[in-house]
Amino acid sequence: MTNPALDLADRFRSIGVKSVYGDPVDVGGSTVVPVAVSLYGFGAGEGEGTGDGAAGESTTGKLGGSGAGGGGGGYSWPVGAYISDGGTVRFEPNVISLIIVAVPLISVTGKALSWIIKALKR
Repeated sequence: MTNPALDLADRFRSIGVKSVYGDPVDVGGSTVVPVAVSLYGFGAGEGEGTGDGAAGESTTGKLGGSGAGGGGGGYSWPVGAYISDGGTVRFEPNVISLIIVAVPLISVTGKALSWIIKALKR
C-alpha cells in the first residue's frame, strides 16, 4: 500500500514561488509580474489491520482491513503586480483586494478600541 501523505507531497512539490509570482508578461515595453497570496492545506490518512483484535479485545471472527485517504485544497488572492519600466521597478497594489482586506480589519480594530475605552472608563 502506498503512503497517501507521500503521494500528496509528490503531486504538489511544484507549489512555491511560481504560484505566488506569476510568469512575467511584456505589455507595451513594460514587464509586469503578478503577485498573489497563496494558501494551501493538505491531509492524509492510512489504516491497516488484521488479527484477533487490538489489545486482547474479542472479535466477531472477521479478519482483514486496509484504508487510505487524502485530500487538499487551496486558493490564491491577487494582491498586485511588480511593474518594470525604464529601469525602475514599482509595486502596484490591487485596490479592490486592499479594500476587501481593510474593511474587516478596520471594523475589528474599532470594536476592540471601543471595548478598551469602556474598560478604562470603569
